[in-house]
Amino acid sequence: MAPTSTLVAPPDGAQAPPGTPGSRPRNRMKALAGWAYAAPTALFVLIFFIVPIVLVGRMSVSDWGLFTGNEGINAPENFTDVLDDRLFWPAVWFTVKYTVVTTLILLALALALAMLVQEANRWTGFLRTSFLVPSALGLASASLLFYALYSPQSTPLGFLGIDSFLGTPNAALWSTVALVVWRFAGFYMLLLLVGLQGISGDVYEAARLDGAGRWQTFRYVTLPLLKSSLALCTILCVTGSMLAFDQFYILTKGGPDNSTITIVQLVYNMAFFGQNNLGRAAALSILVLVALLVVNALQFRGLRDKES
Repeated sequence: MAPTSTLVAPPDGAQAPPGTPGSRPRNRMKALAGWAYAAPTALFVLIFFIVPIVLVGRMSVSDWGLFTGNEGINAPENFTDVLDDRLFWPAVWFTVKYTVVTTLILLALALALAMLVQEANRWTGFLRTSFLVPSALGLASASLLFYALYSPQSTPLGFLGIDSFLGTPNAALWSTVALVVWRFAGFYMLLLLVGLQGISGDVYEAARLDGAGRWQTFRYVTLPLLKSSLALCTILCVTGSMLAFDQFYILTKGGPDNSTITIVQLVYNMAFFGQNNLGRAAALSILVLVALLVVNALQFRGLRDKES
């Protein structure tokens, strides 16, 4: 007599084995629940990222004026006009210079502050809070605050007889760098502090037992184990500096003599100030987007190579 098999129902609360009829509706419900959770984020990305990028791409190949609207395709005239603009290459050079200077100073200061408040003592809480407070202020508000401070009518600077913080190209650059460093140093300090606290104390103890001094411990222990945090801060700082707009628009308006105009300011000028050409501004925005993608890709590749 051939043996017969019987199906035994799983106990209450137990999951049915994969492939059984009871597991398919449950898996379908899980998939629907996952799509339901992801739908708001996907909708947000679609409306505020994908649709604007598609619109900018369409505008970049069209003769699109601020007041006239779309007057037809003119590719690649917008891109060639952008490259021939007299302010394009000076803006690129100034943006690169500002990015390099700001990144180096900001990361060095943030790392020094993070190491200063790494060890807990009775002043640690006060110092951490003091360094982090400027990060709570909006960049536009901080720019207005420094604009008032740099004004010749400012009480502290007027008392010292200083009236040239924004009067020359170098003074305007370094005055803006000072504002950005003051505003963001505490934020990057916090990111690096998290990385420092993730380093085990046993590693430092082993380095001390091997006779390593402070500089050797910092160079061969702290920096290698802090590469991921430093890479994150570098990516954020480089991206933010390449997209700088608020601080220069409020402090210098691109002056004196267009010496502090950034690439994003040039986009604004092409679209709304003087040229009123949305198509050309969109073409420059596409170039900026491509440059950001290339820079970030190189940074991520360098990070992966170091980690491997």
